[in-house]
Amino acid sequence: MIKIAYSSRFVLQLPDGHRFPMLKYSLMIEQMLYESLITQENIYDPGLIEEKDILLTHSNDYWNELKSLSISEKMMRKVGFPLSRHLIERSMSSSMGTLAATLEALRTGGISFNAAGGTHHAYRDRGEGFCLLNDIAISSNYLLHHEKVKKILVVDLDVHQGNGTASILENEPRVFTWSVHCKSNYPLHKETSDLDTELPVGTEDSEYLKVISTILPRLIKEQRPEIIFYQAGVDILATDKLGHFNVSMQGCKERDDLVIRTAFLNKIPIVVTMGGGYSEKLSDIVTAHTNTYKVGFSIFG
Repeated sequence: MIKIAYSSRFVLQLPDGHRFPMLKYSLMIEQMLYESLITQENIYDPGLIEEKDILLTHSNDYWNELKSLSISEKMMRKVGFPLSRHLIERSMSSSMGTLAATLEALRTGGISFNAAGGTHHAYRDRGEGFCLLNDIAISSNYLLHHEKVKKILVVDLDVHQGNGTASILENEPRVFTWSVHCKSNYPLHKETSDLDTELPVGTEDSEYLKVISTILPRLIKEQRPEIIFYQAGVDILATDKLGHFNVSMQGCKERDDLVIRTAFLNKIPIVVTMGGGYSEKLSDIVTAHTNTYKVGFSIFG
């Protein structure tokens, strides 16, 4: 059975203006239950990640500031959320969701989902861009620290560069980071991933899918990863307010199929995290994320 890490903590209790994009997590689960794609048996609460696992990736000073709620107002403005105990617990739960999904994917040799995560803008010593803890880096470092794998591939297809992930893992040769993103978009200062594929504003389905279908098989052959982390942001959609790409809903679904099917054909466990999505209509965000699950279940189910 394909498992999904999900917690009510994923939805922050924030003012309406902030709360809107956070509703996608619960609505996505409700939609999949309604369509009978999943049952309650597929869903589990991952709990909160332990401090010792956070500190494999994030600095002591930064973590102490987070847990004591003493982060500066300047940093929190870069994060984009008001500081609260709920926000810290939400970040810990989301990070634990990715770690739990990672261990599940390794156990089964298949696919596992975190119904949040993909917080790729968090650095070792600071947060930004709606991200406090870097869940993919945390899980990668956990695997390496406990000698569970020797090679990891991060496939980050959010429209924004995974700058925090690239920075944290830049000196770790056992993790290969690949980011496909809009060149003229946030963050203004890009870090250096192992491979950065920068695409222009207005990129459409054909160009976008050609890049992924060409590069991903080559990376699999060259890197021979034992696990893939797939950051499946849906802010590539033409409807996205912050994306600047012109990818259709069908193109986004075909992207998911390319990545997940490649993992399946090469017998590589894959962990899927949600990433960004900021379309004007919440239904577009929920539909695009739900499609990622539909693709995963159809291939691995």
